[in-house]
Amino acid sequence: MSRDTATAPWAVSRVSGPSASTPAHVARPAAASTPSALRTRFAAFLDGAGIALDGANPWDIQVRDERFFTRVLRQGSLGLGEAYMDGWWDCDRLDELFCRALRAGLQLRLRQPAVLRWLTSALASPGRRSRAFEIGERHYDIGNDLYERMLDRRMIYSCALWSAGARSLDEAQEAKLDLICRKLHLRPGMRVLDVGCGWGGLAIFAAERFGVSVVGITVSREQVEVARRHAAGLPIEIRFQDYRDFAALDDRFDAVVSVGMFEHVGARYYPRFMDVVRRCLEPDGLFLLHTIGTGAITAGGSGLDPWIEKYVFPNSQVPSMRQIAAAAEGRFVVEDWQNLGANYDPTLMAWCANFSARWHTSCPAPAPSAPATTSCGRSCCRPEAGRVATRRCGEPFACGAVGSR
Repeated sequence: MSRDTATAPWAVSRVSGPSASTPAHVARPAAASTPSALRTRFAAFLDGAGIALDGANPWDIQVRDERFFTRVLRQGSLGLGEAYMDGWWDCDRLDELFCRALRAGLQLRLRQPAVLRWLTSALASPGRRSRAFEIGERHYDIGNDLYERMLDRRMIYSCALWSAGARSLDEAQEAKLDLICRKLHLRPGMRVLDVGCGWGGLAIFAAERFGVSVVGITVSREQVEVARRHAAGLPIEIRFQDYRDFAALDDRFDAVVSVGMFEHVGARYYPRFMDVVRRCLEPDGLFLLHTIGTGAITAGGSGLDPWIEKYVFPNSQVPSMRQIAAAAEGRFVVEDWQNLGANYDPTLMAWCANFSARWHTSCPAPAPSAPATTSCGRSCCRPEAGRVATRRCGEPFACGAVGSR
C-alpha cells in the first residue's frame, strides 16, 4: 500500500492483508446416550465431507479411544487437537483431513455458541498492550533450537512461495522474500521498517540483495538475540519493542513491511496499527502487510480459535478482508492484493518433514528403562509410524508440540 494503501495475505500498498482458512472448529450438539450412538452421529456428520471413521483413506480418522467423540463435541477444536496429542485418534494425512472438513463447512455446523465466542473474545482482548510481550514469551522464547530445526535456513516462520517453481523450503522462502522486496520497490539507500521482524530473515535478505538499511522490531527477546547475531556487519538495527512505541517517535521510512505479526494485533487495534504505520511512512512510501486471513468474521467479530490460541498464536485474532480494508480506508490506498493461501499446505508439510527428520536432536532420548521425558521431567512427544505424534506436556511446545501458521 502506499501512504494511502492496504494489503492482503498479501497486499502491498502504499497497505492491506490476505485470505486463507482456519482450522476446523467443533463443539457441543445435544447429548447422545451411548458411545455407539455418538459414533454413529459423528460418522454421519463426517460423511458429507468424504471422511470416514476407521476408513482406508489416508485422510480418514482412526479412533483409538471412544471417549474421543464426547471430547470433541464438548470442547471443539481444542478437544480435537488435545485428543490427538493424547493418542485418542490418528490420521496419516492431517492436511487432507482438514482440507476436506473445511471445504464441507464442518467447522460452521459444530461450534461454540455465539455468546460464548463473543465473551471469549471480549475477555481475551487480543492485542492489548499489557499482553504484547506475552506473545514473545509464550510463543517464541521457548528456545530457538526448535525453530532452527523446523524452519528454513533463514528461519522464516510464515507461508513460503512454491508456485514459482521452488524445489525446496529454502528456495520457496527466498522466492517469497524476493516478492516482498519487489512489491515494495526497494532500491539501494532506502530505509525500511520491519514490524515483527522475527529472527531477522527478511531484514538480512533485503539488506544483502537490495542494499537497504532496516530497523526491525519484535516482542521476543530470543528473536532479538538471534537476529542481532545473524545481522552483524549489515545496516540493520534490531529492537525489542512494541509497534505502538513508534507513535511517539519522529522516525520516517521509505517502506514498512509486516509479515506474520498482524494476527497478534486484534481487531480492536487495527485502526491504531494502521495509524502508527502511516505515521512512520514517508509521503510516497509503501506498506506491505502479509497475514493469515479468514473468509468471514465470526459472531462477535472474533477470529479466535481455542486450539490456535493455546498452541499456535497466543493472544491472537485472524483478520478478515473486510476488517483489514476498513482499517486501511482513509489511511492508505490499496494498490495490490494477493492470496498465497494455496502455498501454505506445502509450507506446513515441509516444516513437519524437517521436524520429523530432526526429532531426535530436538527431544533428548530417554534412558532405556525410563519413560520418554524431557529434562523438565514432563511426558515427551514421540515420532510414530513415520509421522509426528505429540503427547501431552504441561506447556505448549515445551516437548515439541509444534503449531504453525
